[in-house]
Amino acid sequence: MNIVVLAGGTSTERLISIISGTGVCRALRAKGHKAILLDIFAGDANADPDNYFPEEYDVDKANAYISSFNDKVGQMAKERKKFFGPHVIKMCTAADIVFLALHGANGEDGRVQAAFDLLGIRYTGAGYLSSAMAMDKTATKVMFIAGGVPTAKAFFIERGEELKTPAQQGLKYPVIVKPACGGSSVGITIAKDEEEFKASAKIAFDLEPKALVEEFLKGREFSVGVIDGKALPVIEIAPKEGWYDYENKYKPGATIETCPAQITEEQTARMQRHAENAFAALGIEAYGRIDFIMDADGDMIALEANTLPGMTATSLLPQEAAQVGYNYEELREHLINVSLKKYND
Repeated sequence: MNIVVLAGGTSTERLISIISGTGVCRALRAKGHKAILLDIFAGDANADPDNYFPEEYDVDKANAYISSFNDKVGQMAKERKKFFGPHVIKMCTAADIVFLALHGANGEDGRVQAAFDLLGIRYTGAGYLSSAMAMDKTATKVMFIAGGVPTAKAFFIERGEELKTPAQQGLKYPVIVKPACGGSSVGITIAKDEEEFKASAKIAFDLEPKALVEEFLKGREFSVGVIDGKALPVIEIAPKEGWYDYENKYKPGATIETCPAQITEEQTARMQRHAENAFAALGIEAYGRIDFIMDADGDMIALEANTLPGMTATSLLPQEAAQVGYNYEELREHLINVSLKKYND
């Protein structure tokens, strides 16, 4: 197949997206597909309209080209009104399918998916509505509650409004403050008292106009990938220091990841069931990942959903899929086939 692997963009997770996209492109090329790596925002001004999908292709060269824009996208975004870069729409239209390796805003939040739906462009992963709800932690919270998915006590705060405090909302310190639509734990902080809470709110509001304030739950952290409505084996995430923040997610050796997780069969089945219910509550199509925390009593809380999980060789979803027989290359192809179902039904 002719496949565009779409990465980059303007979000705070641009660098992670490029790593994911590069890995996906290599994997699809290894399976015989004519895959190309493309920055959704920078595009490719030198693309050949007569040969968008060449037989011979240098993935490393494409990565270097995309990465050359890393220090420029902020200024480019200020100067340019149009989000899609040169040739992006034409190349995506010409593809059999677009593999979305985007993370964060303008990619994982449903906007690109909605545009592609209107343009008749086929893409991997969830549709625009479930993507938007999963990206917005406040919407996710509402849908989890409605769907009977166990979730932490919380309240919402908004920039420009009088700041509601945890005490006023019946929560005790510590609390965790999360920008509503951020990803990769960017901007998430833990507040142990009112002074720290005000500082945490400011950090969140510097990134987003809305934030979620949750009770801080102490326990073991887990993640469960779901493909085509079926949960994968559970993976445990154990940071060597602190909690699973941005640094621990992406710093090599900072986190111990165990798959399958060393928990009881009953706990595994229960967490997988909660993951499938969370997947359904948000209406996620194709694939995604649900994150959990479990306390010492075995009570589980769903933290959030990720509709475009990381796709590096060491990312969580690929590790889980490997336990049921999908190697790195096979998984990417499987995700494409699962995603194509919504266009074939």
